[in-house]
Amino acid sequence: MIHWLQHETSGLLVLSGISIAFLLLLIIRFKLEPFISLVVTGLLLALAAGLPVNTIVGTALSSKESLIEGGFGGILGHIALIVGLGSLLGSLLEASGGAEVLTRRLLQAFGEKRAGLAMGLTGLIFGIPVFFDIGIFVLAPLVYGVAKRSGKSMLLFALPLLAGLSMTHAFLPPHPGPVALAGFLGIDLGWLIVMGLACGLPAFFVAGVLWPKWIGNRIMIEVPEEFSAPPETAVDADGRAPVALAKVAVVICVPMVLILGATFGTVFLDKGAAVLPFLTFVGNPAVALTLACLVAIKLLGTDRGMTKQQLTELGSAALRPVGMILLVVGAGAFFGAVISATGVGKALAGTLSTAGLPLIVLAYVISCGLRVAQGSATVAIVTTGGIVAPLVHEGDYGQPALALIAVSIAAGSIIASHVNDGGFWIISKYFNTSVKDTLKSWTVLETILSVTGFAAAIGLSLVI
Repeated sequence: MIHWLQHETSGLLVLSGISIAFLLLLIIRFKLEPFISLVVTGLLLALAAGLPVNTIVGTALSSKESLIEGGFGGILGHIALIVGLGSLLGSLLEASGGAEVLTRRLLQAFGEKRAGLAMGLTGLIFGIPVFFDIGIFVLAPLVYGVAKRSGKSMLLFALPLLAGLSMTHAFLPPHPGPVALAGFLGIDLGWLIVMGLACGLPAFFVAGVLWPKWIGNRIMIEVPEEFSAPPETAVDADGRAPVALAKVAVVICVPMVLILGATFGTVFLDKGAAVLPFLTFVGNPAVALTLACLVAIKLLGTDRGMTKQQLTELGSAALRPVGMILLVVGAGAFFGAVISATGVGKALAGTLSTAGLPLIVLAYVISCGLRVAQGSATVAIVTTGGIVAPLVHEGDYGQPALALIAVSIAAGSIIASHVNDGGFWIISKYFNTSVKDTLKSWTVLETILSVTGFAAAIGLSLVI
């Protein structure tokens, strides 16, 4: 029995299946923190698979080559700086009132009749550097104001905003999920941005433009009196006037342009081109985000009278939530390293080749299952990434194909948000929707976003 579990293809698959079920049990039934659950499950799986103790944890003198240190360190070395810089950039945009300026300008441009589209574009643009829940906290009052003026259901304006925030959070760097997938699968972030936009924008159109028009006219959600809308002329907490829109645009565009410049430079320029080393350096994600943060500190901070003390406090507050994110991603990487070390990757690759199931489909299905079962998109991404990574390394995939596999995992990680997802309750609270109405509106939106994004990835995979 033990030999079968540790060495036979069917046994390794069963052992991995049991470990994933146990992981979900710890998270769902016993409410154990996801990062602890991932570490515990990884250690138990390693022992059950018969891996040597030295391989799992190293020796008393050195653990550099161990699975636990290598798993954590390998992925965190790739994403820690990017996630931290992205959080700082988002906090500067939030504190400056940049989101409010952007929303008001879009509302002026599109008019009240297309206010839903304006809110959706706000979510798309502001969602690039800002985490999903922070985007809701900052932008919800703007939704209240638009809904009160229009007298229509708040869902007509909230759902497009949520679709934009969710799409960028799931598909685009510098958000933790996409960045972690880039580390797991060895993907250039430029290609991930290109494919994330190619698949995410059509998904946003269906889920964030078409769906709200249909469901928003069938569920009337009014803005309660206790929900406050921002004043027409906004100032920040220190009484300063809002930041100029041009400055907000510069801060958001700088990292995207630099990263894409390096990617396209590598593809289209000769290797000996004099400008290529420069593009490669400034287009490195860590360097690009560092430059963007310096620009933001200048344009959104010191130019508007923020003191060094205020900037320090702002940075400290922005980086506090990052610790838990990094722990979950690191623990997921350790779990994935254990799965890889057991040999289940090769076993699963053989099974897939026999069954004829494409890897991009398998990745989506696994991610969907994990998302629905335990609620966390990040856990679904890092766990699926760990499972799929050995299969990717077994095959011969170019950067565009790898990016599409990552998009399929990201798409699966947002499907069917329901009562085990913290975001479900945030949305229910902030937009005054009952559990039933949240399921009928938000849950369906996330499912549409997921399925449409995955369909776009499948379509592109057939021609690339």
